[in-house]
Amino acid sequence: MRSHNSDPEPSKHFLGAQTALKSWLMGTQQDQLKGELQGPHGKRGAGEAGHPWWKVMCLSGVDYFSTLGYQPAIAALAAGLLSPLVTLVLVAVTLLGALPIYRRIAAESPAGAGSINLLEKLLSRWSAKIFVLILLGFTITDFMITMTLSAADAAAHLEANPFMPRVLEHNHIWVTLAFLLLLTAVFLKGFDETINVAVILVVVFLALNTVVIAAGIWEVVTHPALSIDWWKGLTAQHSNPWLAIGLIVLVFPKIALGMSGFETGVVVMPQIRGRGETMSDRIQHRVAGTKKLLTVAAFTMSLMLVSSSFVTTALIPQQEFQHGGQANGRALAYLAHSLLGEGVGTAYDISTILILWFAGASAMSGLLNLVPRYLPRFGMAPEWTKSARPLVLIFSAVAIVITLLFKANVEAQGGAYATGVLVLMSSAAVAVTLSAKRKRQPYAVIFYAVVTLVFFYTTVANVIERPDGLRIASAFILAVLVLSFISRALRSYELRIESVDFDQKSLDIIGSCSNKPIHLIAHRPDNFSIADYYEKRARENWAHNIANEDNVVFLEIAVMDPSKFNAELVVHGLEMDGIKILSVSGASVANNIAALAIEIRDITGQVPHIYLDWAAGKPIKNYLAFLLFGQGQIASTTHEVLRRAEPDLYRRPVVHVS
Repeated sequence: MRSHNSDPEPSKHFLGAQTALKSWLMGTQQDQLKGELQGPHGKRGAGEAGHPWWKVMCLSGVDYFSTLGYQPAIAALAAGLLSPLVTLVLVAVTLLGALPIYRRIAAESPAGAGSINLLEKLLSRWSAKIFVLILLGFTITDFMITMTLSAADAAAHLEANPFMPRVLEHNHIWVTLAFLLLLTAVFLKGFDETINVAVILVVVFLALNTVVIAAGIWEVVTHPALSIDWWKGLTAQHSNPWLAIGLIVLVFPKIALGMSGFETGVVVMPQIRGRGETMSDRIQHRVAGTKKLLTVAAFTMSLMLVSSSFVTTALIPQQEFQHGGQANGRALAYLAHSLLGEGVGTAYDISTILILWFAGASAMSGLLNLVPRYLPRFGMAPEWTKSARPLVLIFSAVAIVITLLFKANVEAQGGAYATGVLVLMSSAAVAVTLSAKRKRQPYAVIFYAVVTLVFFYTTVANVIERPDGLRIASAFILAVLVLSFISRALRSYELRIESVDFDQKSLDIIGSCSNKPIHLIAHRPDNFSIADYYEKRARENWAHNIANEDNVVFLEIAVMDPSKFNAELVVHGLEMDGIKILSVSGASVANNIAALAIEIRDITGQVPHIYLDWAAGKPIKNYLAFLLFGQGQIASTTHEVLRRAEPDLYRRPVVHVS
């Protein structure tokens, strides 16, 4: 039995451990991840931290370049002997369409918000919020499936290696989960380590791919019959060039995943170091670095795709690309083993496994940049989601659930991956088209509109062929919408006003009432009748017996954009015929009244009294009116906001209701 004098230190140690864990989870890791302007309170400026553009290219490249592990096999399976020609179309769309689009997005959204930010600016109020949430749903689909599909494909490449340990046989799901957990551990350790790992993996992977492709080209050059046989087979199968072109157009959407790295490239741009004396100089330097990143990555990948598609089609029998064939999903790995021996082949396998595993790093980086940028600002996620480590744990848990649901099957997740990628690229094309139109650039509008049509065709064709991808993406979108609105509802009673600024007349009105408490009477801002002011003051005096009518101030709140969550209030004063009025515009009547009352208390040293009317109608209808339109059940909401913001009853502004 513990005595009454027992040492209480264990509880202190427990509390200390809790505090340390919370401090670690909620630390400054997110600041390191953003590398951008953090706000008006003297925190780090844009571009003052970060990494060289080529290092960040490796981070986004673990997703983009890793597709070499399976893209040539996908193209060969989809197009057969037409694979090199279809890949040429893919490269043309990449260099002439996707690259110009994302270079423009980098210039117009230097904080790394991507195409979503451009589209948000074109809309307003709830339409903008809903549209952003839908695009975030597709983005989360893309990035989450990137993590799970790449980890599953890494496990598949491991299983295909002839030297794989027997203990790993028939444990595909567990190996995939192990890759995901290892990725989580790297992110929890720190972002600098993540980029350094990405640089090593990309350099080694591209070097090995260059060696394998060069060996394949040498094999074709030294054996001319191989290329001749390919051409004869191609012309025999597709003797009508117009039918061949039509087939290329039909097949192209199936290999469009070869453009999967562009959205990630602009999302991670806050990690690029900016240089210069001024904020503008640093941002311009970052934009220039991002354009270099996109251009170098696009040309490198295009060269790799064209050359790999040709050598794999010319050197590998078509039956090996089919399901169950040795080149299915791993064409270059097949060539590495057959042309360069088991040693180099195994080295290639290891490199492919590692970069596929780490492809989830660029996806995780994108999620950690995008989600805190939008959801907390909309009030649709708790404030703690601005910290990186809790988000890493949440996204990792979701990835584990997805892996278990799909049994780590690469094919089953491919449709969702393609849908997410193509919808984001289509939205990016729309964004730059509208941006060019807004800036009155007619030739740019025509160019981007044509590219938009190409991406829309590709997206629609992909959805028609693989509707499961849209269904999976819809599940993510629904989850984002539901969770976002639940969070908004739970946070609706927060005092969510960032600042309150008074003009001189409003300060004069408040100062004239500083000896005694101010009586704030809420009044509709659309009724400026002097008689109405007198009538309302008389009614409140009759109902509540206001002691000093000289300290009565009418408070008028105009709701401008109810979809906003946080707001900065600007208070204007007006006095006419002895009526004192404070006029404010904001997003929510109740929150604005509560914030203004607390600010007046702090200025005058007197606790103000607030006079409100009960809301007529059904409670649920009034609550929805408050949640969506900033109005409805003002009295009860104002009281609840004040109760949560000020726990001291004797310092809390008093709410009177009649």
